[in-house]
Amino acid sequence: MTGRGARVGAVALGCLVTACVGPALPPAPPTTALQAAPYQIGPGDALSIFVWRNPELSMSVAVRPDGIVSMPLVQDVPASGVTPADLAREIERRLAKYVTEPIVTVIPTRFVGPFSYQIRVVGEATAPRALPYREHMTLLDAMIETGGLTKYAAGNRATLVRTINGTQESYQVYLDNLIKQGDIAANVALLPGDIIIIPQSYF
Repeated sequence: MTGRGARVGAVALGCLVTACVGPALPPAPPTTALQAAPYQIGPGDALSIFVWRNPELSMSVAVRPDGIVSMPLVQDVPASGVTPADLAREIERRLAKYVTEPIVTVIPTRFVGPFSYQIRVVGEATAPRALPYREHMTLLDAMIETGGLTKYAAGNRATLVRTINGTQESYQVYLDNLIKQGDIAANVALLPGDIIIIPQSYF
């Protein structure tokens, strides 16, 4: 190969491993910079509803796929996207027609959360899927729950997509460093609604 041909080949290879993958992304924010919102109920959650001094009204219910819960005297109460405390106050308001000064406590016993609250892992994870968000959940937690990376994964080219105040932001995360090298500095905190995209390696 001539000198000019070698230079062209080097440029093409450089494009393949750098520029061709798109612009560089900023690193994800450090774990200490994040504050999670209170838990929101979602379809598929199981709830224990306790009505003080009214055991006949206390029960366990499932949130329907349409985000609604029903119980005696109170039917079709929207539950998806609200906190357990807010749901308890709404049930109290509706029960007040039948019960004197009702006091209600709502305790989630199975957690799924609304779609916008879930962590979604797509691409070259062993078992890509949506995960219920938990307080203090990290990137490592999500990878453990999805079985880690496939042998085809380009872990250090993974992207974390996050919506902040209605604006979507993308950050680079280094899953190879985290999982294969044990670099705990590559672990970052997750927030409700985060999406982790793991691309396939070129080779």
